[in-house]
Amino acid sequence: MNRREGEGGSRRNADIAQDRDASAHSSSPVIAAFKVFQQELDTKHDKHERLVKISRDVTIESKRTIFLLHRVTSVPNAEDILNEAELKLDAVRQKIGQIAEELRGEDIFQFHRAFTAGIQEYVEAASFLHYIRHRSLISLEEINARLVFMKTEKEDSEGPADALQPGGQVLTFQVSPSDYLLGVADLTGELMRMCISSVGNGDIDTPFQLSQFLRQIHDGFSYIGNTGPYEVSKKLHVLRQSLGKVEDACYALRVRGSEIPKHMLADVFSSRTTLMEPEEGVV
Repeated sequence: MNRREGEGGSRRNADIAQDRDASAHSSSPVIAAFKVFQQELDTKHDKHERLVKISRDVTIESKRTIFLLHRVTSVPNAEDILNEAELKLDAVRQKIGQIAEELRGEDIFQFHRAFTAGIQEYVEAASFLHYIRHRSLISLEEINARLVFMKTEKEDSEGPADALQPGGQVLTFQVSPSDYLLGVADLTGELMRMCISSVGNGDIDTPFQLSQFLRQIHDGFSYIGNTGPYEVSKKLHVLRQSLGKVEDACYALRVRGSEIPKHMLADVFSSRTTLMEPEEGVV
């Protein structure tokens, strides 16, 4: 009996000490400070996850726009395709408007990795559409000019800046120079595929235009050298591969274009491109 009473007393003493420690912790300024830190970290993590989901939607819709734009080489009326692509990009900009809303009052560089992939894909799609329309490279200023949104107090919808209403709030999203450069670097791959499609449809002028345009982009990236972002050096290698394939196609068209029927040009170019694939890993 004495042993049991001793064990019961020790348990009661332990419970009393635990309650005393809990009450002390609840009033401790250190514990209160760490609870604030916990709430801040949880809020930041939740915002990061929301940005990742929005960026994933931007990436998917931008890729669909790029796939749509590749059809311009095989349809008689390309304007319908371009108008449809413009509508898709408008929907993508609405998603980017949601990113701007999440980043309002925040340090953009704390969450940059969460949405950079989607922004690069959007730059690629927007620059691809701009090249097809104007045969030139869209500037960073032109891209940012389209990323101005209006958020009203009564409804959570974004719209163009020219639709401002009383009581509305203007939100802007600025594409960083690094995201712009990386998106333009990805554009070269789409231009190379456009060259293949053009050759398949018997268009022997577009490959030479694309070759000259890709040389200009390559020269611009060469000036950056090792001073740009780390990802630029990796994508510069892919850019050189795309330029090499387009130049190889132009060489085949110039030398053997008169010998090969137009409906066989795509097969000849595809076979020459396949021969270059094993060398892609060589720097």
